[in-house]
Amino acid sequence: MTEMIDQIQKRILEEVADLHAVPEGAYNIRANGESAGRRSTANIEITSKTGASGIDIRIKPGTKNESVHIPVVLSETGLKETVYNDFFIGEDSDVVIVAGCGIHNCGSQDSQHDGIHRFYVGKNAKVRYVEKHYGEGDGAGRRILNPGTEVYMEAGSSMEMEMVQIKGVDSTDRVTTAELAEDARLVVKERLMTHGSQSAVSVYKVSLNGAGASADVVSRSVARDDSFQKFDACLTGNAPCHGHTECDSIIMDRGRILAVPQLEANDTGAELIHEAAIGKIAGEQLVKLMTLGLTEAEAEAQIINGFLK
Repeated sequence: MTEMIDQIQKRILEEVADLHAVPEGAYNIRANGESAGRRSTANIEITSKTGASGIDIRIKPGTKNESVHIPVVLSETGLKETVYNDFFIGEDSDVVIVAGCGIHNCGSQDSQHDGIHRFYVGKNAKVRYVEKHYGEGDGAGRRILNPGTEVYMEAGSSMEMEMVQIKGVDSTDRVTTAELAEDARLVVKERLMTHGSQSAVSVYKVSLNGAGASADVVSRSVARDDSFQKFDACLTGNAPCHGHTECDSIIMDRGRILAVPQLEANDTGAELIHEAAIGKIAGEQLVKLMTLGLTEAEAEAQIINGFLK
């Protein structure tokens, strides 16, 4: 790992990007508002923006089986930043992009990272995108993450997005928009857990503009203590297409969950489906695990871990 990363930041990088050493392939590591390491490859070029904070990632057409890591860590209390990252993914490429942000806040001031990611996915390109959010620290200052994601998919392209936030983030407001051309395919898998007085809002707006386009947006979440969650998903079918959105949530303690489904069909060939389920952990599940020797708390943890996988 780069010498500019301290032990706290290394631990956070392990949480958000599974990094235990300098990653293979291209990477850009951002720590406390500054670049802490960068490497481009022959097929993936990373450059700093001019006139704005952030980077451009350009992936050459035909690039296969390569990855790029762009994690962010904040360990200074009171630090607030907005970063713009643009991804230009060439035709017929097949790549993995690992992002994520972790905040360690032991101070009295709020720490906040707003990351705006824009993806331009070329024809027949395939992308797997992993974004993990994590917070820790015993200070009174809050840990705030507000990710904004824009996806523009050309014909025949596909993108799988894994959005994970299961610990320590006090407030998050996630907005994801996507525009799909013909035969483009988008899959979103969100996993979320809130506790304490945390708040998490997830908004997805997907426009299926081309014939044969498809989208599958699925959220699994757990709200504990006095936390609040809102899942707001809107699918718009502007051509013969298929769209599916699903919210499956466990509510515990005094938690609150709001699911807002929106389907808009502007073409007779648009097939759009929404499913939502909110409920508590089934008593028979707890009893079954407790008969195997687990405490009630251990049984709850086992059920939640399995549900969020």
